[in-house]
Amino acid sequence: MSETESFEEEYDRLEEVVERLDSGRVGDDLTLDEALELYEEGVELVRRCRGHLDDAEATLETLEETTETDAEADV
Repeated sequence: MSETESFEEEYDRLEEVVERLDSGRVGDDLTLDEALELYEEGVELVRRCRGHLDDAEATLETLEETTETDAEADV
């Protein structure tokens, strides 16, 4: 997985991982090692998605501050 994947790509993959973990039973369709690998991947994807959201929130806050500053300057 690349560090440059978009939020949407990583979120889609996270949904796939969760679906696979939910649908598989360890011992039947999923080995314990596979389940652990999927879980670890899911944790990493959650971390990356959270990072994307944090970045977006910071951008919105900056834009909001800029807009407020511009509005105050126009008064």
